[in-house]
Amino acid sequence: METRRLLLKATDIEKMAGERKVHFLNPNAVRINKSVGDAVGLNQIGVHIIYVEPGKETTEYHKHHYEEECVYVLSGTGTLTVEGDTYPFEKGDFVGLPRNTAAHGITNNGNETLVCLVMGQRLQQDVTDYPNKGMRLYRNSGDWNLVDMQYISDPRK
Repeated sequence: METRRLLLKATDIEKMAGERKVHFLNPNAVRINKSVGDAVGLNQIGVHIIYVEPGKETTEYHKHHYEEECVYVLSGTGTLTVEGDTYPFEKGDFVGLPRNTAAHGITNNGNETLVCLVMGQRLQQDVTDYPNKGMRLYRNSGDWNLVDMQYISDPRK
């Protein structure tokens, strides 16, 4: 086995171009994404360094029903929103989001690029709620189905 392919040195990460991503439900959620986990072959967990410019968001405010995720701030400042509560979010801060616990989102309200290490599970199935949009995403083995939450009913009731 060529073990060197499992290691990314800081210079390797710096040279990575990164991919510009815009969230499909939020045109203000724009980030540059370096998928360091993909680069070394991880496929059960996503590990990304993200770069978010001032005034932009990391994603659409959301909650995963089955996947866990976490964010560690490497540099910059922002605002973390969790279940409607807001907190300053800056270098050295960490948030862990166990499955099905809290809707969350991050906004860069600082004057410099917000850089974060983001990690999360990559399950074959997940359900993600977007409370500010009134939408629910069902993700199943590569298929995505976005549903207006007003049309979801519980057949047990």
